[in-house]
Amino acid sequence: MAEHPIETGIPDRVNRFLLEREATRGNARVVRLTGDASDRQYFRAVFPDGSSIVLALHAGPIDIASLPFTNVASLFGQLSLPVPSLVGHSDELGILALEDLGDVTLQARLATASATERAALYQQAVSLIDRLQRRGAALASDRYLPYRSALDVEKLTWELGYFVRHFMEAYRGIELSGAERAALAEEWLAMAGELAGEPRVLCHRDYHSRNLMVHGGGLSIIDFQDARMGPDTYDLASLLRDSYVDITDAELDGLVQAFLTLKELVDAREFRRRFDLMSLQRNLKALGTFGYQTAVGRNPMYVQYIPRTLRHARTNLEQYARFARLRELLAKHLLELR
Repeated sequence: MAEHPIETGIPDRVNRFLLEREATRGNARVVRLTGDASDRQYFRAVFPDGSSIVLALHAGPIDIASLPFTNVASLFGQLSLPVPSLVGHSDELGILALEDLGDVTLQARLATASATERAALYQQAVSLIDRLQRRGAALASDRYLPYRSALDVEKLTWELGYFVRHFMEAYRGIELSGAERAALAEEWLAMAGELAGEPRVLCHRDYHSRNLMVHGGGLSIIDFQDARMGPDTYDLASLLRDSYVDITDAELDGLVQAFLTLKELVDAREFRRRFDLMSLQRNLKALGTFGYQTAVGRNPMYVQYIPRTLRHARTNLEQYARFARLRELLAKHLLELR
């Protein structure tokens, strides 16, 4: 997370937390951080001794015992995945105090990384997905929230409808006919049905370059509280068909093969077909999020990532004959997909 220009008026709850919990460390300098697409706010508290923590400020009071973040952090710790430590909290104030992983996301580091460093970072990111899936299968238990929910037909279909509502209609102002809506609903159901039938594994759910921090010589994972079961292609598609960074065809092919090697899978052609299908669904859902943030949330930050995401969608639409009807339906209104 990057530091935001210092704003006047740090929320009173943040000041109260620091006064009550961190008094022994002296007065802190507090800066607002650029957060995610949720209703949480983030702040860095820097103490006179140079140490720092990140404060996640929720919209209201929390219950640490039932908070998804706490539950999933515990699970990921059991999986030996690198995630920020919880160093304090206040239920009343709605605050989590977290280990400070710095400001350098994978997205930011890739902008200046050498070819060798870039390859190493991506290899590590892919290997973490394999660890999540392998160890996640071994430790499956209903005590952890992710094992109780899944990216099933209903959820995947809802996400595609989200794309229609918030990208096509709210953001682009497109008016669909009843026949077009019905035709898209058929396509969504077919896509979601096939994806839901893929091998189901533990998924981060939003595994991309803005949710991987470069810290301590490696990568750490953030924004994992929505983890759940889903297709074995989901996190890999999120990483390699990322809305935030460009990746060459050669890099993508090599990293998909690296994942297949880790998973000991031999049918590369079938996996790649499933990966491309997942990528298309994932990118359409991302466009829905960008549309919502722009049109409803009045947050223009995500507009810059729309062209790349549309290019990803077009790449997959045009290379498979099964998507001919879907591409025709979408391209009628979205020139970028023609």
